[in-house]
Amino acid sequence: MRKIKIEIKWAILFTLMIMCWMYLEKWVGLHSTHIDQHLYYTNLFTIPAVVVMVLALKDKKKNFYASQMTYVQGLVSGVKLSIIIALLSPLTQWIISSLITPEYFPNVIAHSVASGYYESEEAARAYFNLTNYMVQSTFFALIMGGVTTAIAMIFIRSKNKEN
Repeated sequence: MRKIKIEIKWAILFTLMIMCWMYLEKWVGLHSTHIDQHLYYTNLFTIPAVVVMVLALKDKKKNFYASQMTYVQGLVSGVKLSIIIALLSPLTQWIISSLITPEYFPNVIAHSVASGYYESEEAARAYFNLTNYMVQSTFFALIMGGVTTAIAMIFIRSKNKEN
């Protein structure tokens, strides 16, 4: 447990950040009044997501590896972090969809049909639903966490001759 204590801490912080971001999106109307803009602004979440991943890796480097972390050690840590975030993703999506913004799915379904993105409400419902979002968020956490870690570790790794 000691080996993944830092990853667990940051996975919980990442999860809380996701929920805060969703509340912010709801508050500014991206899940209702301005749902037509949601597709564009939701991508800004990439910025705090990358920042949190980098901070987590730096924390692991400083407090677990005594500031001497190899690329592979960081990659393993980032993958562990991504797995924990992915495991939390279904619960996170349930909390978001049930408690934070239960109106999102009905609103995005109505908008996607009205704008012609989907031909029918049934087609929109097949995509915009809790089960699909749970699956997507799980895989997205794994893939993007791994990619972010692989890139970030180029800069975070210790740059001495032994590494």
